[in-house]
Amino acid sequence: MIHLPRVRQGPLRALGLRLLMACSLILVSVAVIYSDRDGYRDVNEDGLTLLDCFYYAVVSLSTTGYGDITPATQSARLVNVLFITPARVLFLIILVGTTLEVLTDQYRKGLRVARWRSKLKDHVIICGYGTKGRAAVAALLETGYDKNRIVIVENREGGVRQAQASGFVVIEGDATRSSVLNEADVKNAKSVIIATDRDEASVLITLTVRQLTAGQVRIIAAVREQENAALLKQSGAHHVIVSSSTAGRLLGLTTTAPPLIDVVEDLLTPGQGMALAMRSAERAEVGRNPRQLVTLVVALIRRGKVLPLGGEQAVTIETGDLLVYIRDDESVSNGVSV
Repeated sequence: MIHLPRVRQGPLRALGLRLLMACSLILVSVAVIYSDRDGYRDVNEDGLTLLDCFYYAVVSLSTTGYGDITPATQSARLVNVLFITPARVLFLIILVGTTLEVLTDQYRKGLRVARWRSKLKDHVIICGYGTKGRAAVAALLETGYDKNRIVIVENREGGVRQAQASGFVVIEGDATRSSVLNEADVKNAKSVIIATDRDEASVLITLTVRQLTAGQVRIIAAVREQENAALLKQSGAHHVIVSSSTAGRLLGLTTTAPPLIDVVEDLLTPGQGMALAMRSAERAEVGRNPRQLVTLVVALIRRGKVLPLGGEQAVTIETGDLLVYIRDDESVSNGVSV
């Protein structure tokens, strides 16, 4: 099931409001009829009880009109002309309007889904909207990634509501099922981020994505245990992040070298001090040593592999290389280009 960001009140709320209006109209009609019950005549000729008034109001407003209760006096007939007949028309408008409201909402949702699918390409699919999934989405948004090109796949009702309230398109279902991933148009995706809470689910999702995309879509997965990282790579994941061991190393750094953990937190926290960034090598930089650039380059990526910058062997920049550098994140957040 596809959940688009909400732009208006749901059909159930509109239906409840219309039902309340219809019941209120019936109660008002009963009160009017009961106040003038002596002006009505029924087939038994024993007068109208409160139940009879309810019965007459319901059959009159619903246009059933059995004719067993009829207005006999001039005042009762005047009330029917001035109140019961307009109320009957209003009651029908409420009923028909409710049906049209539900049908229109379904039609409008179908159009929105079709329009969304027509524009969906090179998007990122996030499998799981828990702590890791939300952090991954936040990182994408911080780098300027378009919010409309992020699709969340979640099977928990709470996660679905939270992602939808944040303005994301949500596919409700189990990401291990190919039908759910096809709903997210996984074949045209740029990458799939697997951020589930269970390693076995991550492996199944990786295998399913690889099968559906023939390995053409980049898969990034997070696992809790180091021993499952190799299994994920064998299943087709291009990058595997071990959350438990990474957290353990950070804890160790905090104990043995506290200043290092401050630097790491500074690099990973957006909008504060330094931040890691990546760009393509410029033509004027080709042939130069990365250490000679004004930009503080910390890594060089060539054909998907990271080249070490340390050691005795000098590394020069080639055409097509990617430079990983440290930028002043505060300047960027304030609108100053670096």
